[in-house]
Amino acid sequence: MENRKFEERKEPEIVYSRSVKAGKRIYYLDVRKARNEDLYLCITESKRRQAGEDEQPSFEKHKLFLYKEDFARFTEGLKDVIGYVQEQLGDIEERPEWKPEPAEVAEASQAVEAEEKEESKKKGFFGIFK
Repeated sequence: MENRKFEERKEPEIVYSRSVKAGKRIYYLDVRKARNEDLYLCITESKRRQAGEDEQPSFEKHKLFLYKEDFARFTEGLKDVIGYVQEQLGDIEERPEWKPEPAEVAEASQAVEAEEKEESKKKGFFGIFK
């Protein structure tokens, strides 16, 4: 088996993407195409981390890969736990919109724009549909 250099490896093609902004987090739901032409879901949570006064804000990212053969069981499990939480708490109110301090507004906006530009670069052509 031949070793490939890190530079030769390319990110799997993203064929469909959607982002969900939720408070201080952004969730990216990307459908990617594997080398064998199979499609799978990559869920990325991006959470803004506090930066020092002189630093650009940074983002902590976590990824979950969900393959098509697991969709049904994953959906079943997700519905089950959401049902349990609703049983325990009753109606669940939607998260109120996060409203940062006025001084943070410009900084947060620039940071999100920079992150979205970076994600768009990675997504190539499909990044324009965000």
